[in-house]
Amino acid sequence: MQFEIKESDFHVEKLNEARIPSPMEGERFVDDEERILYATNVREMQSFISEGKTVPSFEQAGPRSKIYFDPSKLRCGIVTCGGLCPGINDVIRAIVLSLHYSYDVHTVWGFRYGLEGLAPSYKHEPLELTPRMVADFHQKGGSILGSSRGPQKIEEICDTLERMHIGILFAIGGDGTLRAVQAIVQEVKKRDLKISVVAVPKTIDNDIAFVDRSFGFMTAVSEAARVIYGAHSEATGARNGIGLVKLMGRHSGFIAAHATLANNDVNFCLIPEVPFSLPVFLDIIRERIHKRGHAVIVVAEGAGQDLIENAGGTDPSGNVRLGDIGTFLKDKITEDFSKHKLDLVLKYIDPSYIIRSLSANTDDSAFCLLLGHNAVHAAMSGRTDMVVGFWKNYYIHIPTSLAVSRRKEVSPDSRLWRDVLLCIGQPENLLEK
Repeated sequence: MQFEIKESDFHVEKLNEARIPSPMEGERFVDDEERILYATNVREMQSFISEGKTVPSFEQAGPRSKIYFDPSKLRCGIVTCGGLCPGINDVIRAIVLSLHYSYDVHTVWGFRYGLEGLAPSYKHEPLELTPRMVADFHQKGGSILGSSRGPQKIEEICDTLERMHIGILFAIGGDGTLRAVQAIVQEVKKRDLKISVVAVPKTIDNDIAFVDRSFGFMTAVSEAARVIYGAHSEATGARNGIGLVKLMGRHSGFIAAHATLANNDVNFCLIPEVPFSLPVFLDIIRERIHKRGHAVIVVAEGAGQDLIENAGGTDPSGNVRLGDIGTFLKDKITEDFSKHKLDLVLKYIDPSYIIRSLSANTDDSAFCLLLGHNAVHAAMSGRTDMVVGFWKNYYIHIPTSLAVSRRKEVSPDSRLWRDVLLCIGQPENLLEK
């Protein structure tokens, strides 16, 4: 096993014992002993058993028969952070409707422009979210609440939560947001406040650990496949045509890999996890054009960063600023063909911000609904410092510390990457011929 994982890593914190009977009459409640195994194949299980360890397992998400918060006195908040992603509004809507109709909670505040909305110095007025207001949220892209990047003073955030008598804060965001959740929880503990903080993981790159799938990912793959179709049409419609598509994926190439499988007109797929040599790649591209007359290249934004000069520094969220691999490859391929006195028609397409701003497709929309519902169930039962996720077709509870402990990446030895190579006929090694 690559990482040391212990059963204790899967423990989800609770504010205190839940004693109030749930108002959800006739519901099939989930018992705390209903758990989902982390390891799902025999080899993984045997590796734990052979070491005398219990196979770790996640709490299964879902409504509990007893809740911690008194709905009649509860006030909740929702905040969305980081980059846009299809489905954010679906999650907001699901949380509001579940609080209102399942638990009879009527006061839900939406904090605007990310964590800035919880910092008094920005003077962003919160929005009171009602079922009527959120009724058509799921039909819109972006985030109705707005978003922002970058940290805010945790003390000010907790001041706002305390001043507004917020009992539950729902945070929709990625890795940086999850780390902020941890910091807020620690400050809440220091003040001895009974505030639950529950996160819904948002990353279009699908790179959060212990989460099989994050919302917006399937919409991104679907739209990326359509873009690839256009790139292929452009490439085949010209002599020596190349369609070059840059997709999202700073550190993990899941969108590029899945979009390539969804539209296998792709001839080359480049992802951050698999390095390549520029001279070798250029030679292979020329060979492809000589033999077939066209090529389609899909590249994840984080691929080939060792080949280009990074923009330098970090963004407000602390992420390293990447060099633009798309324009880099476009320029290098053009230069190479010119040097070899070959004609070239290269069409470069970067649909990233178009895809990010879309509304969720039907699959993601249904997924967001259930993520939102399960986030509410978890918070109402008094759980905190956790992420609601999806693992082996089950909705689960993940301690925030576990979710941020590593990044999920495409392993070059994985079945996924082997299938990509097999599907498009790309050489396994692009470092040497």
